[in-house]
This record gives sequence, C-alpha cells and structure tokens, in this order.
Amino acid sequence: MTPQLLALFSIGGPCVAVGVWQDRRMAAEPKWRELGDFLRARRAELQPHDLGLTDDEHPRRVPGLRREEVARAASISTDYYTRLEQGRLPASAPVLDDLARVLRLSSDERAYLAGLAGKVLPDDAPPASVGVAPFVLRMIEDLGATPVFVMGPRTEIVAWNTMAASLITDFSAVPEGERYFIRLLFTDPALRTLYTDWLGVVDLALAQLRMDSARDPEDPRLQALIAELVDLGTEFEGLWTAHEVATRGTGTKVLRHPVVGELTLDWGALDAGGGHTAIVWTAEPGSPSQEGLRRLADLGGAGRRS
Repeated sequence: MTPQLLALFSIGGPCVAVGVWQDRRMAAEPKWRELGDFLRARRAELQPHDLGLTDDEHPRRVPGLRREEVARAASISTDYYTRLEQGRLPASAPVLDDLARVLRLSSDERAYLAGLAGKVLPDDAPPASVGVAPFVLRMIEDLGATPVFVMGPRTEIVAWNTMAASLITDFSAVPEGERYFIRLLFTDPALRTLYTDWLGVVDLALAQLRMDSARDPEDPRLQALIAELVDLGTEFEGLWTAHEVATRGTGTKVLRHPVVGELTLDWGALDAGGGHTAIVWTAEPGSPSQEGLRRLADLGGAGRRS
C-alpha cells in the first residue's frame, strides 16, 4: 500500500479512501465530463421563475439557476448534483429523468443525455402515426433531379450524386481529409453565401454533430476536427461550447444558387446504414424551386459548383 493511500486510511478510514479513488476514476471518464458540461449549459439557460422560484439576487453573479436550486427541484443533494456537473459521478436513470424534467430538456436533449449516460429513460409519448413524408415520395418519383449526399458520424462526406455537387459544391475537388460538411460550412466562402440563414444552418449542424458524438466524445478523428476548426480562428469554438443537441430529421432551407437563383428546398435525413446518413433535397411540385432543380439537372456537370 502506498504512503498516500495509508494516509487516507489513517485520516478518514477506508470509506474515504475508496470514495476518493472512485471520484478520481469517474473524473477520468470523458462521457461523464461531457454529461456534466451539458447539464451546466442547460442550467445556465433557465431562470428562477422557470421553477416557480423568487429571485432574491439582482443581478445574479452567474447566469441561470444555482446548483442547489436544480438539486432541490430534482430531490437530490446539492453535493450529488455538483459531482454530476464536475463529471465525477454516474447517474441513475430515475435521477436523469428528474433532471431532464427540471431542466426542461427537449426530446433530442433527453436522448443525448441518455446516450451519454448509457441509460434508458422513460420513453416520451410516441408520435402520431403519419403517412410517408412528401420528400420521400418526391425522391422516388424524381430521383434524377434530386440532390443526395451521404455523411458519416463526423459529417464526413462519403458519397454524393451530380446534383448534390451542382447544388452545394464540387466535393470531388475537396481533399478527402477536409471533406467534412461542418468544416466546409466554416471554411468555404461559397457556402456562407449559398445559405440565406447560414448561422441557423451552422447551429443545427453543430447540434446534430454533438448528438452523434455522444457515442464516442473522445473519438480521435472528431477531436482532431474540432481542434482544427478552433485553430483556424472560425466562429466554431463559441458555438460548439453552447452544447446544443438535435437529431437529424427534416426541414426547409432557402438557398441562393449562383446559377439557378433562389431555391426553397425541403431536406430529410435517411438512415443509410453503417453509421451513415443520406441527406436528400426536394422541392414542392410545380414550384419555381422545382423548376430550378430541373434546370440544374439539365446542366449536369456544367452546373457544378466549385
């Protein structure tokens, strides 16, 4: 037994020694650190009135709720909650469920929290049954005029069709090691002008990337990508540390294409297997945007962006 461990036993007994060892072991777990950062970010977004509390400090020294306020609302000790935020302790599913309720987490945020902790939380109410999404039907009917590209879990672009290259960028001209969608959003000036709401696109892409990263937040390739974007001096770091999360689903974006003009396109994410996601773009039938996609398809490689 080392002198340090003997000292722990002599001062506080074996329970103290074991407790310190467990704290140090848990502090080394990347997922617990990420879970703690995520809880802290969400806590900072809430105010006392969100929990029906009276704010007795104007202004507060730090933004958001205090740790003791969250702990009290979740019926856990402040010490226990503090250790969770410090990444020194795992949490049970019931505790996570209570914290998700107190912090008013969305369904995406609940899923991210559960993924980090490796727990199954009580399911949210299942969504109402709906028919096949219109964008899927349009893809089946008119695939020749439908831009599609496939991404891996770090947003690496692994496959695309001619329409995707014509709509977004000539992916083949981008070195493979730089061919990440999130990287292109920050480093390719053409993409900043392509999206009318560039910041909204970036916010969503980062939230989706963080959701995917819950499986392995210490993935070396992901960490290298993050470090590179920080070093490049982009706006990336401030947005990434917000710890927003979201799943990939469907949506609508407005693009300013240099060849065919403004396009209002629906997009959807399809599971392509093997950890890959296919992003599909379509336009409302009979709309000017559908006509714009058809003109882009007629141009073929001539309409390719680079």
